Amino acid sequence: MVHSPRVSIVCIFFNAERYLDEAIESVLRQDFQDFELLLVDDGSSDASTGIARDRAANSSDKIRYLHHEGHQNRGMSASRNLGISNSTGEFLAFIDSDDRWRPTKLKEQVAILEAHPEAAMVCGTVNYWRSWEGGEDRFTATGHVLDQTSRPPATALKLYPLGMADAPCPSDVLVRRSVAERIGGFEERFRGLYEDSAFFTKLFLAFPVWFSSRAWTDYRLHSESCLAALSRRQHQEVRREFLDWLSAYVRDHRVEGEQSLTRAIGLARWELDHPVAGRLLRRFRRLLHPRRRPRLIG
Repeated sequence: MVHSPRVSIVCIFFNAERYLDEAIESVLRQDFQDFELLLVDDGSSDASTGIARDRAANSSDKIRYLHHEGHQNRGMSASRNLGISNSTGEFLAFIDSDDRWRPTKLKEQVAILEAHPEAAMVCGTVNYWRSWEGGEDRFTATGHVLDQTSRPPATALKLYPLGMADAPCPSDVLVRRSVAERIGGFEERFRGLYEDSAFFTKLFLAFPVWFSSRAWTDYRLHSESCLAALSRRQHQEVRREFLDWLSAYVRDHRVEGEQSLTRAIGLARWELDHPVAGRLLRRFRRLLHPRRRPRLIG
């Protein structure tokens, strides 16, 4: 009988030769070793394809290399979905090729989901990592509550992009694979911005989530990232597309709290249509809901 690992880890990458090895090493150094690592190549043209292929060839089947047909570049959502469709574990984790995990991440997250079977996903405090090139790190708690479960529809209303609390970093979550499949995975129309927001919002509207105070993930900040390369106008265009998608999703799926969600979407659209007033309103809302900066405990 073939053993299925408890955790399937999906690492998508595109021209990531500078960082990929460090991300892989942080996975291999986990205290919890019952996992498979799926390296999903989104059409790379640099040395990262060779790095991933070599890792898979020398891993005794613990690491697998995947790529799209014809070695296409299809975007982050399609690449994560390719990993999900080839996964076999009870739980799913994601790590972007430029991020890094701390050694206890999988062990502690699996324990939390085992202790709280009602929770579909767990995530924690994220280190926005600048010290790798001499900057100052910033630890920011995810979610509007700590060390407890949040239920629909409050999670979607309280967290970005509708609310003011910080949303999860994809590299930081552990989610039940059955849940990821039930919500249809990632929305492939969002290739590199709001792709995580669409996935998380679908999950927030249907399932409880556990927000932890533990710090497990170093989220690397650098000028080569997808987000850093976009202009404000491009960001606003994709945000408007996301809000249109979310409005249709809420209407078509008759989710709990539909009226509250529709009002929140309307407010977000108003902020886009009135950028100066919208920025002032967001500043006021941040004063009412300041970012939590927890002490480092993980």
